[in-house]
Amino acid sequence: MKAIVSIIMGSTSDLPVMEKACKLLDELQVPFEVNALSAHRTPEAVEAFARTAKERGLKVIIAGAGMAAALPGVIAASTTLPVIGVPIKGMLDGLDAMLSIIQMPPGIPVATVGVNGAQNAAILAVEMLALADEALAQRLTAYKSGLKAKIEKANHDLAEVKYEYKTN
Repeated sequence: MKAIVSIIMGSTSDLPVMEKACKLLDELQVPFEVNALSAHRTPEAVEAFARTAKERGLKVIIAGAGMAAALPGVIAASTTLPVIGVPIKGMLDGLDAMLSIIQMPPGIPVATVGVNGAQNAAILAVEMLALADEALAQRLTAYKSGLKAKIEKANHDLAEVKYEYKTN
């Protein structure tokens, strides 16, 4: 099995957020790899990773970063693969990281999800991959149907909650 998605984080302290992407990719049977690379502490390794990602068979990169949040942009600068940035909450409730990831210069796009939105990053990666993989597209459809069923069940459960002045 060869990874087609790479999940990168600035340090293992980001794992509690990024593991949501790992769990979703695992559930949808998408081969992935996970690594810690720092744009500031291991810049040569980040550049080497990004430059060789496509030839290693990767299709999408999910990069989580907090504070200065340079990692997704540095990766995007050295590859033509789609990069999805996950701003990680730290200082300023993650707003600093989100703005660092969103505000990329022309020619270096990074798709960006909400703060701590690793699960959505994985879903976006799967949506990209599913364009060329019908079996994956079917698994994604089933996953999204499951989300709908959870909300329908929650609404049914709420209907059973009784209050004196509740009208539904």
